[in-house]
Amino acid sequence: MDVNLNLDTQVVPITLFVAVLCLCLVIGHLLDENRWVNESITAIIIGCVVGTIILITSNWKSTHFLRFDEQLFFIYLLPPIIFNAGFQVKKKKFFQNFLPIMLFGVTGVFISTSIVAAGCWWVFPKFGLKGLTISEYLSVGTIFSSTDTVCTLQVLHQDETPLLYSLVFGEGVVNDATSVVLFNAVQKINADTLGGKAALRILLDFLYLFSTSTILGVTAGLLTSYILRGLGFGRHSSVREIALMILIAYLSYMLAELFELSGILTVFFAGVLMSHYAWHNVTESSRITTKHTFAAMSFIAETFIFLYVGMDALDYEQWKMSILSFGASIGMYSSVMLLILVGRAAFVFPLSLISNYMNRVGDGSSKITAKHQVVIWWAGLMRGAVSVALAFKQFTLSGVTLDPIDATMITTTIVVVLFSTIVFGFLTKPLISYLLPPNTSNIDRTRSLKEDMTLPLLSFEESASENLSRAKENISMLIERPVHTIHSYWRRFDDTYMRPIFGGPPRNTDLP
Repeated sequence: MDVNLNLDTQVVPITLFVAVLCLCLVIGHLLDENRWVNESITAIIIGCVVGTIILITSNWKSTHFLRFDEQLFFIYLLPPIIFNAGFQVKKKKFFQNFLPIMLFGVTGVFISTSIVAAGCWWVFPKFGLKGLTISEYLSVGTIFSSTDTVCTLQVLHQDETPLLYSLVFGEGVVNDATSVVLFNAVQKINADTLGGKAALRILLDFLYLFSTSTILGVTAGLLTSYILRGLGFGRHSSVREIALMILIAYLSYMLAELFELSGILTVFFAGVLMSHYAWHNVTESSRITTKHTFAAMSFIAETFIFLYVGMDALDYEQWKMSILSFGASIGMYSSVMLLILVGRAAFVFPLSLISNYMNRVGDGSSKITAKHQVVIWWAGLMRGAVSVALAFKQFTLSGVTLDPIDATMITTTIVVVLFSTIVFGFLTKPLISYLLPPNTSNIDRTRSLKEDMTLPLLSFEESASENLSRAKENISMLIERPVHTIHSYWRRFDDTYMRPIFGGPPRNTDLP
């Protein structure tokens, strides 16, 4: 009897979410050409409407339908999204723009976190919110530094603006990973005062988590490629090929979480390596199937998350526990949004100048123009499910809020996420259409580097003087165009050593 009752309590919410997901897909398709609305906003609005209906039918009591479970988010919903991002990424553009992506996604998070945390530490007591520790303020800084670039990516066209799309997409993935890694590093700081040793420990923990997580993801991708190439799964079953890629990717994510690393970084680089090697080791039917399967899983998870966030905004108990008055709450929400705007601008424009200076010798195709900088700044103003998940991880116990201060922080996060996604999301299409009209010169005309990829870095068949001359030329290239030169070195190394072992596309193919 108890088993049937428990089954019924699980079937009802699952049935509701699946039905509403279908509704989101249908409405999102009907609004596909709309100038103002995208699928993220549609899912949030539908979630709010459904949450309101549930709240009314439950006599204004909090129910399980309205509880955001951060474990569900981190364990089941986030992995397919990040893996598909790594699997579908245009690797050539991503790694050619690796320097600005890492500047925005890593250095930018540190700058934004510092500004938001310091600003909250100064502003919150003025609105009557007291009692947060230094480590909690740092956690708040990381929570509000995690961006959500989905709305902007849905507007940008990868073929028309490859540089801008690569920067926004790359920063979004690296930003999420950096925010989670930095958040986990901050959790280990228990002192109420932040000194030099504590700051150094945060930095060292961050570097350790970042590097080890990346190595684990690369290892998982190479292992999958080696198994598929050596055992020839496709000769017997395409299903096993696809299943192996999915399971090892998810296994790498869970291993990272088990060892308290960053599952986001791990599964992202596993996706990158699998698309570069493993995808070319499977049959043609498996290639088509995997590409669309991973994209569909990611799409459903993203829609589910925005729907879940919209429904959770109607959790009545959280709003009743808030200790601030209506006026103080509005002031606090506005202050946080202002800090996000300032923190974002504080690194996008200066780091863009640094990136342009580093690429000053190039042909101009990698230059981040003023309009590009505005779009990058705007794309990072929206906050999403990662911010909500981190806030619940910091200020709730298994999704339940027991402290009025914690409830205030949860409601603040929800308001910031809803406002930034809906308001800024509404304005994204018109802004990009104004800044980058499709029928003008906004199309990036990138030129591939005229390099002989068949030439080795050094050759034992040539004389010492010829090798020395080539070494001088390589050093000169490295100084003038470091990112592009390192990329060309990697391509040569990849052609000579990696592909014979792990497979991949035909030698010297111009990879996407």
